[in-house]
Amino acid sequence: MYFVGIDISKYKHDCFIATEAGEIIRQNLTFQNNQEGFALLLQVLDSLDHSQEIRIGFEATGHYGLNLKLFLEKAHYSFMEANPVLLSKFLKSQTLRKTKTDAIDSRSIAYWLMSVEYKPHPKEFYHMYSLKSLTRLRDSLVKQRSFYLVKITNVLDHIFPEFKPFFKNRFSITALYILDKYHSPKAIASMRSCSYDELRRMSRGKFTLSQFFQLKDLAGSSVGESNQILESQLISLLKLYFCLDEEIKKHEAQITHLVVALDRPIMSIVGVGPLSSAVILSEFGDISRFRSPAQMLSFAGLEPGYYQSGTSEHGGRMVKRGSSHLRFTLMNICIPLIRFNTVFAEFYHKKRSEGKPHRVAMSHVAKKLVRIIYTLETRNILFDPDQLR
Repeated sequence: MYFVGIDISKYKHDCFIATEAGEIIRQNLTFQNNQEGFALLLQVLDSLDHSQEIRIGFEATGHYGLNLKLFLEKAHYSFMEANPVLLSKFLKSQTLRKTKTDAIDSRSIAYWLMSVEYKPHPKEFYHMYSLKSLTRLRDSLVKQRSFYLVKITNVLDHIFPEFKPFFKNRFSITALYILDKYHSPKAIASMRSCSYDELRRMSRGKFTLSQFFQLKDLAGSSVGESNQILESQLISLLKLYFCLDEEIKKHEAQITHLVVALDRPIMSIVGVGPLSSAVILSEFGDISRFRSPAQMLSFAGLEPGYYQSGTSEHGGRMVKRGSSHLRFTLMNICIPLIRFNTVFAEFYHKKRSEGKPHRVAMSHVAKKLVRIIYTLETRNILFDPDQLR
């Protein structure tokens, strides 16, 4: 059996190959991150005895290793990714020296492969990678959109400080439309009655005629000071906001299409929508590689810390390791779960009745969700609330 450790970097990769008996086949093999470099790696791999199993491993390094993964898959070689934290601890356990090079890292990966169960990357990894990239990009765009809403609020504090409180401190579709069309208190105060028809249509009748006249009166008596520079800032910020909002909607449509095509059991859980399902599935990856729900909780950083030494023993707070994007989604999704899913609502109130604070009870709901997801995905069954009572 051959163990191939590859240390990934941006422009070149380092490779180390050894047998299970400890015989070194190749060391200090460096190949470039291009077609010639990949051809060199393939030549070396093809020269091995294919009657023996070839196990390839490398550290999870984001997008830098994507092209290599696709190349290996097309060449019909399996591979396994290693958690950087585990690799770092493994390397420290092998030596007391603080020397670190790419060649040493590739050798450590090869020997690490010998000590763990080999779990090749699933064939659908590229599909999942696309989903992961899209969900993370959407998350980044949503944060930028929120940033521009804060900037818009700052400008309104100068121009028309009464505007946002009038809309209960929320930027509804109606509120944003008014700002985009009129820009200043003077223009809002001058709105004609015919303008109300469009506002009523956009708000689906929620914005009443009484509110329309109240807003006009408020704009006419506003203490805000408007000028050309501030109005220009508001117009620019609104354009950036709407541009981002449009891009987010496009990405959400792509994400929904991809995750619905997967048709996974997680989608059967009431309260878990397509976007949340996409984040959970793409961040966890191949769920079959987890031996238990506890490993999934550890991967998501939802498990509590624990310390024991001699007579001292105590638990700790949530470790918060792993993907913060995944952890945020799992915690945030608990809100619709306890609103629309009786199983999780009962569980939440049970924890609250035990004296758990809201956030702690929510974390227990998130853990229960992970355990259910593990069962559904590994057994390929749909969510059935009657089986959980």
